[in-house]
Amino acid sequence: MKIISNKDNLQIIHEDNHIIVINKRVGDIVQGDKTGDKPISEVVKEYIKEKYKKPNEVFLGVVHRLDRPTTGIVVFAKTSKALERLNKMFSERETQKTYWAVVKNKPSKNEDNLIHYLKRNEKNNTSRAHIKEVPESKKASLDYKIIKELNNYFALEINLHTGRHHQIRAQLSAIGCPIKGDLKYGFDRSNPDGGIHLHARKLVFIHPVSKEELILTAQIPDEVIWNAI
Repeated sequence: MKIISNKDNLQIIHEDNHIIVINKRVGDIVQGDKTGDKPISEVVKEYIKEKYKKPNEVFLGVVHRLDRPTTGIVVFAKTSKALERLNKMFSERETQKTYWAVVKNKPSKNEDNLIHYLKRNEKNNTSRAHIKEVPESKKASLDYKIIKELNNYFALEINLHTGRHHQIRAQLSAIGCPIKGDLKYGFDRSNPDGGIHLHARKLVFIHPVSKEELILTAQIPDEVIWNAI
């Protein structure tokens, strides 16, 4: 991955007239929330305003989000045309999303398709995975495979077929493999940086304007276990 800019530790993977794609760090929020912390969307706006010397308000559309403790690829739209087309693309699952995760327990199979029904709990901001459909649940599907066995952990590559709330975290927890550092979903201790070992590694989609296929990869965090992968 070529990092185009490092302003405010902003790792830019790809930028053109219509989109900008960044590699999100642990702890960053994509869009403003009740914490009042400065979101990446504002940092990207400032970067665009400064780089292109824009006198007026900068347009930036949030296409999708990553959980705060997660790292990896996030796409923003720089034009309304791109935003409209990207929103449609993401909602209709016309993208290929690949994640890497680190778990302590070895899954029962080296690779598998997981299907659950996720029910969201708004109060504690979690989703619970059920084997069978329950009221207000949504079907969730993903494929995983073990890509590396470490001394005490296993690295998984995950391809999403649906985009549910906390889907990977909930589904891996449901098979007894919570993600390293993910206290919310059953891991026994937190990571020093407050993050979890879940990384949005790769995204493939058709550019909303040029119609060319984009294959984007986000460098993994510079951390001992990630580096071992």
